[in-house]
Amino acid sequence: MPGDVPPSLPRRGPAPPVENMSNAELARMVEAEHPYRGKALFELCDRVPLDDDAATKVAMLSRLTSLRRARLFDRVSLAWSGIIALLAAETEHSRTVAYEAFGALDPAEQRDMLDYLEVSTIEEAHPRIA
Repeated sequence: MPGDVPPSLPRRGPAPPVENMSNAELARMVEAEHPYRGKALFELCDRVPLDDDAATKVAMLSRLTSLRRARLFDRVSLAWSGIIALLAAETEHSRTVAYEAFGALDPAEQRDMLDYLEVSTIEEAHPRIA
C-alpha cells in the first residue's frame, strides 16, 4: 500500500572495540555468532603476521560451519577469508595452520577455493591482502 514503511532490520548497536580485545575474547565473539563476528575475525586476521596464537585461533575458527556458510561475496566465505589471511601472512606457523584448515574443508569446497585462488594446490597460493 502507498505510504507503508518497509520493515527495518534489527539494529546491531555500536561495534565493540575489537582492537582492544584479547584473542580469546575475539574468538568467543566469532564462536557465539555475535553480530560483529566478521569484525572480530578480521581483527584476529590482522594480528596473524605477528601473533601465532591469533593464527591458531583463525585456523580453528575457519572450521566452524557458520563461517563456512557465511558469504562475504560470491563464493568467498568468512572461513575462506581466514584461510587466505593465514596464507598471506607468510609465516611458517600461519601457512602450516592454513594448510590444516584447508584440509578440513570438504573436497568440493577445496576445489572451489583452489579455483578462486587460481592455483592447483594450496601450497602454491600466495595471496596478497592490501
